[in-house]
Amino acid sequence: MSTKEQHQFNLLKNAVVAKFLEHHSVPSDVKNWNGDDILRFQEDLFTKVKARVSEKWFYTYFKKDHSKLPRIDMLNLLSRYVGQENWHAFRNDHPKIKTPRRNKKIAWFAAALPLFVVFFTQINSKNEFQFCFIDDLNENGITSIPIDIKILFNDQSPIYLKTDSLGCFNYSIKEDHIKFVVTSPYHKTDTIVRSIDANKNTVVKLDSDNYALMLKYYTNGNVTDWTKHKKNLEQLFHDDVKIYRLYDNQIGIEKYSKEDFIRLLTIPTKTLKQIKILDKHYEQHKIKSLKFTVK
Repeated sequence: MSTKEQHQFNLLKNAVVAKFLEHHSVPSDVKNWNGDDILRFQEDLFTKVKARVSEKWFYTYFKKDHSKLPRIDMLNLLSRYVGQENWHAFRNDHPKIKTPRRNKKIAWFAAALPLFVVFFTQINSKNEFQFCFIDDLNENGITSIPIDIKILFNDQSPIYLKTDSLGCFNYSIKEDHIKFVVTSPYHKTDTIVRSIDANKNTVVKLDSDNYALMLKYYTNGNVTDWTKHKKNLEQLFHDDVKIYRLYDNQIGIEKYSKEDFIRLLTIPTKTLKQIKILDKHYEQHKIKSLKFTVK
């Protein structure tokens, strides 16, 4: 493809990723997406435009640099996903590559260059923030699971990160304050605002999510009275709960009814201890939607 086509397709890919990041927690760099991230994108794409892209296609055109443009029908459906009528409309709404003009005042620029260096060094200096997370119940570092971090900005899309093996993360920013949302499978979602002057206290305590801990307790089969176990689960889930099982290797997604999922959790098999909760949402203090996988 030409340089112009490459530029326009890169703009489309960036717009697609930005659209998906509005409601999903994944790395901002699409090349760092894993299989689960791609599966969630395929599901979101189908929900919005009633069309799919294969995992092979995604790897070919999004995770790698390809020498040719995708077919026009694929460009059209991606353009519709980001709110455009088609690929032609998307190209018309986005700028072309601009060729910089030659600066005739070379001597003046050379004399002023040291001043520009000092100026831009000052305005581009960044404040480095570091945060580590502990559990409110035992005050130990949260290291068994990665925590999702969504850094918020006033004038641009959020940045998505995850904590490291020590339960911490670092981020540098020009502003003297930072605002981010913390999401964890077993803790309550919280929004943190911190200024650089208060950054000496880098430890953040997260409140445990009792409902999620109860679900974790049940999925690990730590019960002896299975009849009581079933009754407790029925109270934990909303009557209209939507439950999805995600399979590895992009096999697909299976929808469970409330009764099917409770039946899965009330049969004492080895599968219980392999269940991993991926996402959950509440309504009226009950779980209204849930995504899980079996490792």
